[in-house]
Amino acid sequence: ELQQKMEETELLKMELQMLETERVRLSLVEEKLMDVLQLLQQLRDLNISKRALGKILLSTLESCHDPQPGKAHLFEVLDTLYQELTACELLQSQPLEKAQSRQSLSNPLVISC
Repeated sequence: ELQQKMEETELLKMELQMLETERVRLSLVEEKLMDVLQLLQQLRDLNISKRALGKILLSTLESCHDPQPGKAHLFEVLDTLYQELTACELLQSQPLEKAQSRQSLSNPLVISC
């Protein structure tokens, strides 16, 4: 019976470790998603055309068509979308003061649970 309890304890430890790993992964995805949403909101505020935004999205999806082995596909798509959005000329041409003042405002995308 003691052996069985030890095995159960070991299984619970492994399960806890897997849950912690998943929690960290989800936290990273959430952070990247918030970054992407903030960039999208900035672009919306700068009146980006739907056509330009569509091109960015299609470019992202095309480059993530074949998932890289060992990398979470969702995170890869978000990361690629983030990179595509940051490379957007509209954001590059935005004056530094505007970008800083927008980032200093409270985040309207935060959702309270």
